[in-house]
Amino acid sequence: MLTHPTLDLLRELGLTGMASGFKTLDANPEAGALSHAEWLGLLLEHEATARRQKRFETRARAAHLRHPASIEDVDYRSHRGLDRALFLKLATGDWIRTRRNLVITGPCGVGKSWLACALGHKACRDDLSVLYYRVPRLFAALSLARGDGRYGRMLRQIARVNLLILDDWGPEPLLPEQARDLLEIIEDRYDTGATLITSQVPVDRWYDIIGIPTLADAVLDRLLHNAHRIELAGESLRKIKAAEPTA
Repeated sequence: MLTHPTLDLLRELGLTGMASGFKTLDANPEAGALSHAEWLGLLLEHEATARRQKRFETRARAAHLRHPASIEDVDYRSHRGLDRALFLKLATGDWIRTRRNLVITGPCGVGKSWLACALGHKACRDDLSVLYYRVPRLFAALSLARGDGRYGRMLRQIARVNLLILDDWGPEPLLPEQARDLLEIIEDRYDTGATLITSQVPVDRWYDIIGIPTLADAVLDRLLHNAHRIELAGESLRKIKAAEPTA
């Protein structure tokens, strides 16, 4: 089968979405009834869809999200205190665009990390940049970066993203170096990006985790004064699922 010259030209120009759309329309006998404007509109729609998907895939890879979670799969039936209306409002991403923060607290196993990743996944779909770190690994990576000269570059990368997810904060007290690293991150992102933190530790104990009073005051003031909060409760969802009888 010969390749249509228009198809070759579209691919040469990097318009792979339009090329795919052209191939589909060209193979459809009913497409002959469409006007030139309708053809062009459909081809542009194919190209726009392909580019959105490519941007999403690039952002999702860069985010390094821990779970392949999505907003559509959130379970609101579990008795864990998740406010459906609030979570769906957060899923719109307006809090990220207005550079506010979000804190999700609750005991082990109630889905804090999963919910954070679902919001991160939705942000990637909305063409927002996202970066996920488990807090212990973040501090380990910063320590290594300080030793090999990448520290400043790493802080700049963290500062640039629209949404930074810091998962599994606490309960161990921070070392002085870690407390200073945290202040650098929160200070760099203040009024420039949104930060989401998950923790088993209630917010009123975070001051003690940071340890150094002056640093704790600075971090918590910047982090919490404009933050949304989700406080989960209940049994571990993993335990509940494991206890369910199998079919």
